[in-house]
This record gives sequence, C-alpha cells and structure tokens, in this order.
Amino acid sequence: MPYTEPDGARLYYETFGAETDPLLVLVSGGGAQLLSWDEEFIAHLTSGGLRVVRFDNRDTGFSERFGGEDDVDGGYDLADMGDDIVRILDHLGVESAHIAGHSMGGMMAQMVAIQHPERVRSLGLLSTIPGRSPRWVLHGERPELLQPPVRVTREQAVAFAEHAVSSAPPTRYDPQAAWHVAKAGEAYDRGYAPEGFSRQWAALRRAPERLEDLRTVTVPTLVFHGRDDDVLSWLSAVDIAEAMQGAELQVQPDMGHLIPHELWPDLAGALLRTARRAEERLAEGSR
Repeated sequence: MPYTEPDGARLYYETFGAETDPLLVLVSGGGAQLLSWDEEFIAHLTSGGLRVVRFDNRDTGFSERFGGEDDVDGGYDLADMGDDIVRILDHLGVESAHIAGHSMGGMMAQMVAIQHPERVRSLGLLSTIPGRSPRWVLHGERPELLQPPVRVTREQAVAFAEHAVSSAPPTRYDPQAAWHVAKAGEAYDRGYAPEGFSRQWAALRRAPERLEDLRTVTVPTLVFHGRDDDVLSWLSAVDIAEAMQGAELQVQPDMGHLIPHELWPDLAGALLRTARRAEERLAEGSR
C-alpha cells in the first residue's frame, strides 16, 4: 500500500489517472477518511484531464495515529496538517499541485497556500471557513470533543449514520441513505478511531485566523458552499471570495454541509475550470 515516509506523519494515499496529467489533491474534512471522495466523483476529474490523489488525514483510516483511545490532543496544529499535503507532493515528486479541500480539508489547503505558495497551482475551498468568527461557525464549541469519546460497535456506527441521514430535513436532493450507510461500515472496517477527530479538533482550536493572509493568495480559486449549511455559514464563502481577487464563488441553494451527489458533476466541472485557468496562467508565464 502507498504510504509517505514517516518524517512527521506516515500517510496513506491513493492515486487515479495518468501520471502525465496535472495533479489535484483532494483533502477530506474532520474525522473523514479518503472514502469521502467517491471514485465516481474522481472519475469526473480524471476524465477531464487531471491526475487525482486522495489520502487519509493523520488520525484517520490507514494513516498514523497521534495518541491512544483516551488522548484528545495529538500535540499538532493546523499548520502541521497542511504540511501533510506537502508531504504527499514530496513523496510523489510533484513540485506544485491543485488542491481542493472540504471543511477542515479546506482549512488545510488554506495553510498550504499561505505558508507554501510555490506548491499551489489552484485552490478549491469547499464548505470551509478562514477562522473562528461566530459569523462563520454555527456548530458551537463542541465540548464533547474535549473528552475521550464513547466507543461503539460497527452495528451502532452504521445505525447512527442511517439515523442521521433519515432524520435530516428533506431537500431537493436525494439523501443517498444507502451510500452513507455503506461508507460508515467501510470506514469502521478501515480504521475505527473516533478519538482521532478529537485530536484534529484540538488542532483546529489552535488554528490561526487566515482571512487577511488569504488576500495575498493569487492562484485561481473556487469557493463552493451550501446556502443551508448549518455547520459553517455560507457567509464565510462570501468573505473568502471577496478577500481573494478573482475567486469564483458558488453558493448552492438547498445544500447543507455535505456535497449532494447530484452536484458532483457541477463541482468537478468547476474544479476542472479552475485548474485550466491555473494551467493557462502558468503556460503564459513560461513563455
């Protein structure tokens, strides 16, 4: 199985598409494994001319753990997690790549763009925020994540996923209950470690404010957010897009924090368009 070198974090990753195509790194949100980037969605990207890598963030899936079952702080911060993306690029021998991240993954992508701008060709900032302002954060302080989590069986984890989907308010989009249930079971089998999300949460609580720094980021950027996101407000997308010159802003009606399957083709198309803008700019600069 492909892993990065254990130089700070040993990360599991998977690649798709032709090695000669520009690389897009997909970064999962808090507690989520690489399974959150479905292969059907990835196929839209590879057929459009991108090579794609998805990976398990530290403390999820097959990647390295930074504590035991009772440890809720791994001692790392958001910058360290952003550096994990750079580790992937280094291991693949890629100087720079397109980076798209959902929620916490979008925050990690921001850190790379701010601290390692030479490694970033374009950005996709999906359902994410640039800091901890109450204007953007709707989920509260989550005090339960400061305590060791209650562990559950596989059956309980799957049942919880099914209940979460079935109890959500109806929207224009198919809730894809069977998909979420299947992914919950697969994630449990790959590496059940609920304390990993608590450690990621500790890193997010230490994260710096980033909005002003994002004003210095000039790569083509897609900002994509749900109008009905009850975790992170869509106002963060507006603020990010206003701060980043030339960013494309899409606020999707009836979309919550997760990206509906019906929007996968639209999102893939927007990421491909953003990547093409970046590649054209790079080609012009090399003439």
